[in-house]
Amino acid sequence: MTDAPVSGTAAKAPMVALLMTRPRQASQHFVAQLPLELQAQITVIYAPLMQITPLNTEIDFQGYTGLIFTSANGVAAAGEAPVPLPAFCVGQRTTAAAEQAGWQAQLCGGSATELVTYLCKVKPAAPLLHLHGRHTRGDIAQTLTAAGLPCEGQVVYEQQLLSPSGEMKQKIIEQTSVIVPLFSPRTARHFASLGLDQVNLSLIALSQAVAAEVKGLHYKDLQVSKTPDARNMAVMVRDAAVRLAHLEGGNPAQ
Repeated sequence: MTDAPVSGTAAKAPMVALLMTRPRQASQHFVAQLPLELQAQITVIYAPLMQITPLNTEIDFQGYTGLIFTSANGVAAAGEAPVPLPAFCVGQRTTAAAEQAGWQAQLCGGSATELVTYLCKVKPAAPLLHLHGRHTRGDIAQTLTAAGLPCEGQVVYEQQLLSPSGEMKQKIIEQTSVIVPLFSPRTARHFASLGLDQVNLSLIALSQAVAAEVKGLHYKDLQVSKTPDARNMAVMVRDAAVRLAHLEGGNPAQ
C-alpha cells in the first residue's frame, strides 16, 4: 500500500488510487480491511474531509438504563463505563469499541434506521441516552420517544469539514483512476463542492442518500452499497480496483 506523495519526484504510481476522505484513523481502519495483495497494488491518498473534535461536556449517566452509540466517536467521548450499562450500537467497529470500554455492547444493525427498528422491536428498559455528533441525519432520540421508548440525545463531539490543499487536489487529478468511498451525505456534499469534477473518479456511496449528493459531478462510475456498512464498502472497493486495474485474485474483506 502506498500513501501517495504530495510533492517531489516519486516512482511511477500504480494505475488505481484509493482516495480516503474519512478522518485518518477511520480511513486506516477501513484500508486494513482490504486484501493485502490489493493494498500492495493501489495508491492510497489520505485526504480527510472531516475532523472529529470531542467537546468538553460532562455526561451524566445516572437515571439511564442504556446508551446508544452510532459511531466509535461517541464511545470515545463516553470513555470507560462507570457501570456496565447496555450499549446499543450501529456497526461492528462501534460495537467493538463499546465492548472494549466496558459497556454491555450489542450490535443492532449497520445503520441508524436498523438500530431504531431493532430497539422498537425488542423494547429494552428505558430511558436511553444517545451520544452523538453535532451533525446527524434524523433524530434517533425523538423517533424512539415517539415510539414509546423514552430517549434523550446529547452532542459530545464536533464534525468540522476540511478541504484538501491545492497540491493534494492536483495529485488526485493526476491519477488515472481514483476510487472514492463516501460514507455520509455531509461529506459527499462537501466533496462535490471541491471542484474535483473529473472523469477519473469511481465513486462508491454508502447509501442512496450519500449518492444523491454527488450525482451532479462528472465521474467514471457511481455505485451504491447494497448494505450501509464498512464491510460491504470494502468489498466494493476491492471489486472496483480489480475491474479498473485488471488485478486477479484476492478474497473478500473479512
